[in-house]
Amino acid sequence: MHAIQTGRQLTLRHDDHVAVVVELGAALRSYTVGDLQVLQGFDASGRITGGRGQILVPWPNRVGAGRYQWRGEELQLPLSEPEHGNAIHGLLRWASWQVVECDTSRAACEASLWPQPGYPFHLQVRAQYALDDAGLAVTLTAWNRGENVAPYGVGQHPYLTVGTRTVDDVVLTVPAETWLRTDERGLPVAEEPVAGTSYDFREPRVIGATQLDSPFGSLVRDARGRAVVRLAHPSGEHGADLWLGEDAKYLQIYTGDTLPETERRRALAVEPMSCPPNAFASGTSIVALEPGDHHTMRWGITPWHR
Repeated sequence: MHAIQTGRQLTLRHDDHVAVVVELGAALRSYTVGDLQVLQGFDASGRITGGRGQILVPWPNRVGAGRYQWRGEELQLPLSEPEHGNAIHGLLRWASWQVVECDTSRAACEASLWPQPGYPFHLQVRAQYALDDAGLAVTLTAWNRGENVAPYGVGQHPYLTVGTRTVDDVVLTVPAETWLRTDERGLPVAEEPVAGTSYDFREPRVIGATQLDSPFGSLVRDARGRAVVRLAHPSGEHGADLWLGEDAKYLQIYTGDTLPETERRRALAVEPMSCPPNAFASGTSIVALEPGDHHTMRWGITPWHR
């Protein structure tokens, strides 16, 4: 019998929708609708690889060299991506979160982020997952419990699938007017229009051999204030929409080309983010979270059939 390495497993159900959230990092382990797999996640008895389903707080993506300045203080984060000399994906991915709510179709977990080297601020973070007729909705909220203004950003790292063997056959739509050109360390060097580039997925098109590990901005939103990334099976018969609420101002699309060979290009990471990579250093869209204040980012997935 294999030991569970990700803690308590919270299974949510609504009709034929089933999602599983785990105690380790409050990560989203799986989501299925009937026989269709919506997320490519991880096994309860396995390790989380590639950031699958993890919550990225108090910053998503990378901070170059782990260094940033905040309110006149020079701060140094641990280099959790040593091969590129970056701090990556925050500080709570590998923490044990406390289950504070769990019923048939809803669950919520909380964690305390205590002051520490590189991030001397005190946050309380809550992740809420809910299933209903529209699919899965995720609400990520952080409160500043400390006495000082805290820099803050948030994201999440789900990998979506529409049942194709690789992402090459997926028909992708990304409602973004710009993309962020990055250097060899994954840090933005310029924000450029997608028009006329291989990063233009404003109209549905097959991913093909395109390799993406790219941030996108200037998101076009619907009447509800949501930006919607659509993945469609090549048959056009089914797919999944990942929507980003108004506080998710950027997203990262990753085709998984740097993953181990058995996982490479098997699913598409679509990562809602409140700010772009290296935002602690650049200041772009960083939230200055006042003591006692809170910030909420919402996103979700709506599977669909024709």
